[in-house]
Amino acid sequence: MAAPICVARIGAAHGVRGAVKLWTFTEDPFAVQAYGPLMTKDGARQFEVATAREAKGHLVVTLKGVATREDAERLNGLELYVAREKLPETDEDEYYHADLIGLAAVNAANEPIGRVIAIHNFGAGDIIEIEPPYGATMLLPFTNAVVPTVDLKAGHVVIELPQEIADDDASQTGA
Repeated sequence: MAAPICVARIGAAHGVRGAVKLWTFTEDPFAVQAYGPLMTKDGARQFEVATAREAKGHLVVTLKGVATREDAERLNGLELYVAREKLPETDEDEYYHADLIGLAAVNAANEPIGRVIAIHNFGAGDIIEIEPPYGATMLLPFTNAVVPTVDLKAGHVVIELPQEIADDDASQTGA
């Protein structure tokens, strides 16, 4: 069975009746209601969304069994997951972050650069984080120009380093 996929993170309590702020990582924020119970990564706890409404940049939800502000406060920061099978198939050139993390990163000549350790989005587009075998991690734009190939079957991404990074890398290795 594939690893569960993180689809949301619970934020602060909202109001006094057990509602919480919910940040979703799905294309449609309300999709979290369609997946059935959401679970913690270890599967030990499950939560079912009873109601959801849109707020500024997040949802405000009530979860079945969470009735007080104190109950809601204890959930702050909890990530919620669903089984991979419950998620829709991705389109071509579309990936779940979980599919990419751990892949080898190679250059166009199939020489190792490192491995993918994270995908970030700080509001200006996706960023791929590559951990090289030495030195600091690299944060690169996740664009077709920088990541022209994602080959899940082969287990790697091809990285075309931007010229300023390639030049800096060459100067550090003495090339």
